[in-house]
Amino acid sequence: GLFWLASGLGLAGVFVLSIAFAMAYHKLPEIDAYTTYQPKLPLRVFSQDKVLLATFGEEKREFIPIQAVPQVMIHAVLAAEDANFFEHSGVDFKGIARAIYANFGRAKSQGGSTISMQVARNMYLSSEKTYIRKIYEILLTYKLEYSLTKAQILEVYMNHIYLGQRAYGFGAAAQTYFGKPLSSLSIAEAAMLAGLPKAPSAYNPVRNPKRARARQLYIIGRMEANGYVTQSQAKQAKAETLAIRQSRSSSEAYADFVTEMVRASITEQYGEDAYTRGLDVYTTIRASEQQAAYAALRKGLLAYENQQAYRGPEKNINLPQDPQAQANAIDELLDTAHDHGDLLAAVVTKVSKNQVTAVIQNGQVIQVSGKGLDAVKTALTKGVPQAQRIQQGSLIRVLEKSDGNWQITQTPGVEGALVSMDPRTGQVRALAGGFDFGKNQFNHATQAWRQPGSSFKPFIYSAAFEKGLTPSTIINDAPLFFTAEETGGQPWEPKNYDNKFDGPMSARRGLARSKNLVSIRVLKLITPEVAQKWALRFGFEEDKIPPYYTIALGAGTVTPMQMVTAYSVFANGGYKVAPSLIDEIRDQRGRVIFKAQATPLSESRRIISARNAFMMSSMLKEITRSGTARRASRELDRSDLFGKTGTTNDAQDAWFVGYQPTRVAAVWVGYDNPRNLGEYATGSGLALPIWIDYMAPTLKDVPQASLVPPPGMVSEGGEWYYQEFTPGNGIDSIGLDEVATLPGAITPAVDQSERKDILQMFRE
Repeated sequence: GLFWLASGLGLAGVFVLSIAFAMAYHKLPEIDAYTTYQPKLPLRVFSQDKVLLATFGEEKREFIPIQAVPQVMIHAVLAAEDANFFEHSGVDFKGIARAIYANFGRAKSQGGSTISMQVARNMYLSSEKTYIRKIYEILLTYKLEYSLTKAQILEVYMNHIYLGQRAYGFGAAAQTYFGKPLSSLSIAEAAMLAGLPKAPSAYNPVRNPKRARARQLYIIGRMEANGYVTQSQAKQAKAETLAIRQSRSSSEAYADFVTEMVRASITEQYGEDAYTRGLDVYTTIRASEQQAAYAALRKGLLAYENQQAYRGPEKNINLPQDPQAQANAIDELLDTAHDHGDLLAAVVTKVSKNQVTAVIQNGQVIQVSGKGLDAVKTALTKGVPQAQRIQQGSLIRVLEKSDGNWQITQTPGVEGALVSMDPRTGQVRALAGGFDFGKNQFNHATQAWRQPGSSFKPFIYSAAFEKGLTPSTIINDAPLFFTAEETGGQPWEPKNYDNKFDGPMSARRGLARSKNLVSIRVLKLITPEVAQKWALRFGFEEDKIPPYYTIALGAGTVTPMQMVTAYSVFANGGYKVAPSLIDEIRDQRGRVIFKAQATPLSESRRIISARNAFMMSSMLKEITRSGTARRASRELDRSDLFGKTGTTNDAQDAWFVGYQPTRVAAVWVGYDNPRNLGEYATGSGLALPIWIDYMAPTLKDVPQASLVPPPGMVSEGGEWYYQEFTPGNGIDSIGLDEVATLPGAITPAVDQSERKDILQMFRE
C-alpha cells in the first residue's frame, strides 16, 4: 500500500510540475530580439584630430559578428565558462544540483550556468535568486537552444555579457581594458577578459589586478587542458606582462566638461535617440591642447592648495586586524571615493611621524616619506584634533610625482577654468571647466558668473580711444572720492591694489601697471553709460555690466567663455566671432549629417575698427613686456603675446586673459562660494602661470607674429595715434588740474580752458 501511495504521490508531483512547466513556458518572453539582434549604438565624441574623447549611451558596445570573433577569444571563453558548449543541450543539471546545494549555505552563490543559461538570464530575467526564477531560466534556455543555432547563441553572449567598466561584450571590453580591437588580442589578454563574466567587479584588472591575475592563470591552464593552446603557448601567455588601461569616462585628453556640453547639445536636438543611433560627433577641440589645458589648470590649482592649511582626512574608519577583513574594509572604503585624475584616493594602514603606508584603488601598497609629507606634518602629531589627524583607517589623497615618489595632499577647495579658442574662426580648441569633472560637474568656463576685475579694463580703454584718448595721454594716478549721488549708492573712495598713488603717467603705463585710479579717470572721460554700450558690442550682457564707475575695476559679472570671445576681437583685428564646439556629425554609416560652415572675417562682422584693435593690442603687449604679465614673454620667449591680468578688489577672483594672434585663452581661479583667495593672490600670481603652462606646448611650433598697423594709424615719438587724433588735436592729459600745484607736476600740453572744452566735446 505504501509503495503505491508513494508512487501515486510521485506521479502527481511530476504531473503538477509538468503543468507548471507548461504554463511557465507559455509565459516566457519572445526571443525574436535574438535573431534580429541589434545592439544600441552609442553616441561617440571625438576631437577634431579624431581622438575618441567619450562614449555616451545606455550600453558601451562594439558589435562583432561571430565570424569575426577570433578563435583565441572563443577558446578562452569556452575554457572559462562552458567547455562542453557545443555538445550539451543547454542545461547542465549536475552543475545546477551543485549550485542548489551551495545556495543553502551562501545566498550569493551561483553556478551551474552554461553559456546558453547565462544568455537566458542576462537578456530577459531579473537578477533575483529564487528557485522559480531558476525554472524560468531553464525553460528559456531550452527555448533558445530550440530557436537559435549554437553560433547565434554564442554571438549574443559575446556581444551582450557585462564585463565591467560600463563595457558590454568582448569587443567593447578589448578597447576598454587594452585599447585595441578584439582581433589583436593575445592569448594572455583573451584569458584576462574571459575571467570577467563570472564576477566583473572581483576580477576587474583595473580595480583588482591580483585577483584578475589569479583568474587569468587559471583560465590559461584550462585552455591548455582542453587542447586550445599548446604547453609552450600557455607558458608564454602566463609570462606575458599586460598593459591594462586605467579606465576613464573619456580619453587621456581629459575632456569631460567638453563632452558633457556636446552630450547636452546633441540630446537637445535628437532626444534619447542620440544614445542609440550611433552618432559620431567631431568637435573643434584639439586633443593635445585639451590635455595641456587640463594639466595646466590642475597644476595651478594644486600648487595653490599646497600653500593652504591641511584640512584633514576625508574620512576615518576603524580597520579590523584580521588581514582578510581589513582588505575587505579597505575595498569598501575606496569604493566610496573616486580618484580625481592623478589625485588618487588611498587608505592609511600604518602611520608614524616620518612615514605613512597606504593602499590605493588598484591594491598597490605605497609609502610616503620625506618631502611627500611636507603638506601634512601637523596632521601626523597627536596634538591636532582627531578629525584632522592622519591615522590608521584614514581616507587621504596622494599624488605620484615625476621621480616616482608619493606625496600626500588634498582635493582642492579652490576651483578654476581655462578656455581657449582660435580668434580667426571662433573654434574652441580647449576647455577645462574645473579641477575635476568627477568632483564637481559645474562648468566654470561657461556657467560661472564672476567679477572680471582689472581684466575688464581693456574695454574701457577701447571705448576711450574713440573719444580721443591715446596711449601717450597723461593721466593722474591720484586719489578720488565719489559721493553717494555720483555712485547712485554708497560713497566710494577707490584705491590701487598696492594702496600707492604714483601721480601722472601715460595711459599705456597706467594700464600696464593696472592702476585703478587711472582707469577710473579714463571712465570719467567717456562716462559709464558710453562704456557699457561699448562693452555690449563684445558680447557682454547689459544687466551684468551696470553703468557705474565701479565697472572701471571690473565690478560687473562675466564668464570665462565671454572673456575669451571678447578678447578675440582685439586678436583678430576687430571682428566678432561666435564660439563653436561642434564641427561635424556623422551617422552610423559614416554619412555627414551636419557640417559647421566656416564664416570668413567679413566687414559685416566688424564691431570695432582695425585701428582700435591694433591700438589695444599695442597696449596689451606692453603688459606682457613690462607690466603685470611680463612673466609671460620671459618664460615663453616670445614677443607676440598680449593680455591683461585681473584681480578683484577683495581678491575673490584671479584672472588672466591673453592671446597670440592664433590663440586666445582665458583663465579664472576662485572659490565656488566667493571668498578671499589670500593676501598675495593675484591674477599674475595664480591665473597667469596656468595660462603660460597651457600656451608653452600650444605655441611651441607657431612662428612669431608681427603687429602690423592698419591704415589710419600714425607713429610719432615711438607712440601710435589715430590719424585724426594726433598729439596736437587729441586729449593730452586727464586729471592734472588736481595736482598742478604739486612740485614736479607735469604741465599739460594744452591750457586748462582748452582741455576742458575738449573734454566737454568728447562727453557730448
